[in-house]
Amino acid sequence: MTTDAFLADCRARLAFDLLSHTWNAVVLWALREGPRRPVALREQIGGISSKVLTETLRRLQYNGLVDRHEHPGAPPRVEYELTALGRTLLGPIDAVGAWAFTYGDKVMAAQEAADTEQPGAR
Repeated sequence: MTTDAFLADCRARLAFDLLSHTWNAVVLWALREGPRRPVALREQIGGISSKVLTETLRRLQYNGLVDRHEHPGAPPRVEYELTALGRTLLGPIDAVGAWAFTYGDKVMAAQEAADTEQPGAR
């Protein structure tokens, strides 16, 4: 018996895909306090290249989670901010972060135990 719960076009899978991408949740969380310029986001996040940040912001914009605002001037300024839809993901991101804080050590211990039993098994 099969279920349609996780077909490629199902809504639950869409949500899991959005949250599971390496940088999506991090960038959304970084934007929670208001609009940011890409340089400020890179400084706040750390460890993300300009290219990857740009790709992530474009993906989030494509999905309706962030807005891009261009400000005239010399040089022109660009800022990104969460949309109302993007803000709805802050609760789930916070919940996953809380889970990671509580159980992250246990997950890492399980990984270390598995690596000890079968080195290179990942």
